[in-house]
Amino acid sequence: MNQKDILRENLLALLTGEHARMSFDDTVREFPIDRINENFPNADYTPWDLLEHIRLTQQDILDFIINPDYKYRKWPQDYWPKKGKKASRADWEKTISGFKKDFKELENIAKNPKTDLYQDIPWGEGETILREFVTVANHNAFHIGEFAIMRQAMGTWSKSHKK
Repeated sequence: MNQKDILRENLLALLTGEHARMSFDDTVREFPIDRINENFPNADYTPWDLLEHIRLTQQDILDFIINPDYKYRKWPQDYWPKKGKKASRADWEKTISGFKKDFKELENIAKNPKTDLYQDIPWGEGETILREFVTVANHNAFHIGEFAIMRQAMGTWSKSHKK
């Protein structure tokens, strides 16, 4: 295996978390729908707010990688849902499916041997594709871990959850 393949393989593992953390699917599995709008302990956001933030940020990074007409977004308003929005089951499911769809697209880009990970993004300011993958992986890992810890604090893990 050459160095580029080794890098690509490790980058994919970083994105999925397979070496160091729970997957997104395992973290959100069997979350009680009646608790998606309940604030986390000592926080002013809900489980749905956090998942939507993860999705919005990942979607922005994907857009930045692939869209030559990319428009920079405003922090924090474009990266979090509106304060106080009550999510429905449909919102919850849309957030999860949107995350998975964009994640799959990121995986496909990373897996593609034609993707030059060191290439500058032409419409960026010196960012490389590799940098953006590392950024999305770090951001997702941080907040997926946060979500898992908040589930522990809220007592929302099912009895079948392995500690």
